[in-house]
Amino acid sequence: MPYPSVDSLQKVLAKDVFHYAKDAKKAAGRALGTLVEIITFYSLKSWGFERHIAIERKLSEFANVDITHNVEYSLHSATSLGKIAFNRDMLPLTARKILKNRAFADLNIQQNMRKSNVLLTKDLLLRNSCTLCDRGSDFINTYLDDFDKNNGHFTVVSLRQRPFAIFECKRVGVEEGMKKGPQTIEKAKQGAYVARTISSLQRVRLIDGRMGGFIQKNDGTFRCEEYYSLMAEIIATDDAELRSRFILTVGVVSNHGNWFTSENHNKELKVLAQSYDWLLFLTDAGIAQFVDELLLNPRKEFIAAKKAFVASYAGRKGDNQFTKVQIALAADAALQSYFADHSKMIESWFNIIAPSPKGLAILQEELMTLKSGKLREMHT
Repeated sequence: MPYPSVDSLQKVLAKDVFHYAKDAKKAAGRALGTLVEIITFYSLKSWGFERHIAIERKLSEFANVDITHNVEYSLHSATSLGKIAFNRDMLPLTARKILKNRAFADLNIQQNMRKSNVLLTKDLLLRNSCTLCDRGSDFINTYLDDFDKNNGHFTVVSLRQRPFAIFECKRVGVEEGMKKGPQTIEKAKQGAYVARTISSLQRVRLIDGRMGGFIQKNDGTFRCEEYYSLMAEIIATDDAELRSRFILTVGVVSNHGNWFTSENHNKELKVLAQSYDWLLFLTDAGIAQFVDELLLNPRKEFIAAKKAFVASYAGRKGDNQFTKVQIALAADAALQSYFADHSKMIESWFNIIAPSPKGLAILQEELMTLKSGKLREMHT
């Protein structure tokens, strides 16, 4: 590990990057939280799920549309609507401009349904998972396929409103002189609440201390079994009724003094581990390696990532080009290349807290099964 701890890494960032900020260490801590989100996003892209990802969409609780929650990443069943070529003269690629293409004339999208989002600006700032419009039971997103400075392609897809999986990232900082982050347990409880309320598969504590899974069928009858056994059956089933409203919940947590470690669980980790279907621990070594090799001391082919990161944190508002929502196109290319070239190493950055003893390959298999399922169309 290039730094003794994430706390020491945060101090390096505070000194070398965020020196202009009133509270440089706090600013560095917020940036590290953004990096956890970016690592999660590019991991999902490298696993082949980019065309299914929505970012920061509202998701209603199961059978309770009155309460919604923003989730960082949701994965949705997708139907491709077309791949379109464009040239630099067409920039910026706005949602309205894209939907005017005659390839989408049959969609009958009204002007008031169209978003103001921009997939790619004239300055080559890319919007990840760019939503073009909402249409009730589905919404339309576009994703950049390629761009060679003059010509490129983008893909437009229809995504079902209700996702088949969600990913959320949790990281809590510790202020100088404090032993505990004051919001640590509250953030854990917030994440746990969302994870427990959005899926048709509910958790119940059994008398022997194990976690039971509880699901109601359309005829009013119930299934109650050991949680992960029932979850595995739902993921693998051909029974549309069982799977239709199930959502796989995945939490990604990172350490900052008060999360302890993946082996030594404190109260916060225990709360999250019994709430998310999967809880992944992004190790200190993983975060430190990402920062060192991409943001502080990158090789030539990855220097665009450093430039976008430094430009985003120069003390000026409106310059951010290194987030999960928008990123400089050259930085995106660098990150995609890095994650493609180091896939096995990056997988080692994640420790599985729950479910034990499953590995990351099993999570990917479950996501692939849910993605390919034809049963998702029966619900919105």
